[in-house]
Amino acid sequence: MSPFARLKIDDIARLAQVSRTTASMVLNGQAERYRIAPATVERVKAVAAEHNYIPSQSARALRSRKSRTLGLVIPELTNFAHASLAQALEVQSRAAGYQLLIATSNDDPEQEGQGIAQLAAREVDGLIIVPASAQPQQYQGWQTRLPLVFADRRIEGSGIPFVVSDAVEVVAELTAQTLAAAHAEAAGAAPVVAFFGGQPELSPSRDRLAGFRAALARAGLPEAPGAVIERDYRRSSGQAMMAEWRERHDGHVPRVLFTGGIALLEGVLADLQASHLLGRALDARSHPLHLITFDDHPLLDCLPLPVLSIAQDAEGLAAQSLKTVLAIMQGERPESAWVPARVRQRQVP
Repeated sequence: MSPFARLKIDDIARLAQVSRTTASMVLNGQAERYRIAPATVERVKAVAAEHNYIPSQSARALRSRKSRTLGLVIPELTNFAHASLAQALEVQSRAAGYQLLIATSNDDPEQEGQGIAQLAAREVDGLIIVPASAQPQQYQGWQTRLPLVFADRRIEGSGIPFVVSDAVEVVAELTAQTLAAAHAEAAGAAPVVAFFGGQPELSPSRDRLAGFRAALARAGLPEAPGAVIERDYRRSSGQAMMAEWRERHDGHVPRVLFTGGIALLEGVLADLQASHLLGRALDARSHPLHLITFDDHPLLDCLPLPVLSIAQDAEGLAAQSLKTVLAIMQGERPESAWVPARVRQRQVP
């Protein structure tokens, strides 16, 4: 037997010495409509407050056929970009009268499917997903069950609307600027350039790599063999990629390095720190390494190396995702949306 008391409307009615119908009308905001005496209203509300009673959302959902909840499935809550999206979406959903329920996939399609099923079983009114798979069939079956929107990642040909950052051109521009600066520092010598990315089948990986390659083309630089390394967006992968690069290049780091996500940058910095390179061999005033990353974090302002970053608009992504899923819930067919990202410049300390 559970030690916790689960009060029902009948218990509140009994304690307030009113009928179940009267207690229900008061607690559902219908006392004035049915002309219930103010003294009775106060007594019922006082009893409910004393016992921390909250009307059953499940019962309300059965009556209205709406749960007033939305679901969000993201890869990891420890990923700063996705945590920022979840935070913004939770606040905006609450302001719109919805409670946000969150599940994580760990970028595993099977785990993601379980999370979607759990949220669907809880009768969420709509679902926003940062997809872990690039396969449309992973999600198309759910389209007939509930309103569905992709955020941060898209799947072409799925028929599911998406809300993503507009990344290709901003990556190309910032990388091209950095390549020009590195070229000038090296007195005209072509800089050694690298790209560390996540899963190549995911749309953000393709977009960011496309921007990187466009920058190489603008600078008239060929893509050297092995310049692009892709695994996933985990910190451990960033650390392994940096260690692998240094091993293949006699301990040297690239002159310009673009990391496709903030977790990958964390791994790169962890390797540099463990190798006693950070802040010494890579002194900010004469460093041989220009760092660029997609995603941003306030701690980048505190590093001994100036890291240029491309910040996603978490508030904008959340607002557009919420707008899109609510539109589908109203029977509309909204268009997909691209949300601008912005560059964060940082100077040498």
